Amino acid sequence: MTVTSKMNSVSRQSVLSRLGPGGLLYAANKILAVAVPGKEEERWRSKDEGALFKRWRRTTTPAEPDSPAPAAPAAAQPSDLLKFLAINALELSAPASDALLKSRSSEWFQLAGHPGSLAPAGPGTVWKRRAPGDHPQHNPERDAYEALTTCPHMSSAIPRFYRELEYGGERFIELQDLLHGFRDPHVMDIKMGTRTFLEDEVSNARARTDLYEKMVRLDPNAPTESEHAARAVTKLRYMQFREQCSSSAELGFRIEAVKLPGQPPLTDLQKVREPDQLAATVARFFGNDERARRAVTARLREIRELFKRSDFFKTHEIVGSSIFIIYDDERVGAWLIDFAKTRRVPEGTEVNHQDPWQQGNHEEGFLYGLDRLIQTIENAQLPAQDDETASEPDVSR
Repeated sequence: MTVTSKMNSVSRQSVLSRLGPGGLLYAANKILAVAVPGKEEERWRSKDEGALFKRWRRTTTPAEPDSPAPAAPAAAQPSDLLKFLAINALELSAPASDALLKSRSSEWFQLAGHPGSLAPAGPGTVWKRRAPGDHPQHNPERDAYEALTTCPHMSSAIPRFYRELEYGGERFIELQDLLHGFRDPHVMDIKMGTRTFLEDEVSNARARTDLYEKMVRLDPNAPTESEHAARAVTKLRYMQFREQCSSSAELGFRIEAVKLPGQPPLTDLQKVREPDQLAATVARFFGNDERARRAVTARLREIRELFKRSDFFKTHEIVGSSIFIIYDDERVGAWLIDFAKTRRVPEGTEVNHQDPWQQGNHEEGFLYGLDRLIQTIENAQLPAQDDETASEPDVSR
């Protein structure tokens, strides 16, 4: 934490100690009012900030007017939670306290990625830890978010980026919590591209015994005769083998994880690689909700067009990024996330994100994979729809 942050923390804690119970309740009520889903939704759907959600009426119950859900009485909240909310009202930002994490356990979870890399920071935001191995003065993910936030095309297709900060000796970026406001949603994380490793990760041509052993554990028949004889493979060979174990190499995307309402996340999907397996997974994800399927495919086509118009993506390789899809009974959203391996390509190099990768051309197959993802979702056979007269979702901009 910086010296300034420590001074601010001390001064705000002093203010907090003088608030007393009444002041705590007032500050907590102020921050709770901001956290009401209906209010947050209006914030996210603000015309100036770009459209993130499509909206429709529930079909299982009579239509209800859009109104904020009543906040729980502040007096019933644990004292630790009240203190946390009051501190937030005083604009002291920090990772969520244990009390807040418990209160949000049913609505917040990390679906994929490195365990512990994300933490809820408060109502509507998360902190993401800097990627391991990044140079102290170089943060590719922060740079990508800063550039895309000011991009007239892509700003509405990514989580909102708020800032980079230091806390407890570590660096974080603060981002919009995409799960905020959704109620027990369907969630899918999809890793994009035919190549999900950086070129400099595989530049060393030395064959390694440890990678051979990893390969044999996954598939004893994968090494060639010469690799078996040497009992070693190169990093490039091993990484390409890993891509071929999933649908990444062939289709340009793989389903990393799925979360269905009321169920724990499914995270062992990396080897779901055949088109019929992928279609079955997509069908399970959407159930019989044809409206959600149509809304998601429309959003993915929108992201595709925005991506193609962006000058940023004409000069950068987008390695290891994901498409994050969420929907519940009322809303649906899809975003492009994860830019830790986004790099500017060398001067004079052009990338179209569709051509096959060869060492040095920096193609990663993002658009190639996005086209096949859209096709897979459109062609998946969903169970029969019970209510064929359900209205199309209203699109708010």
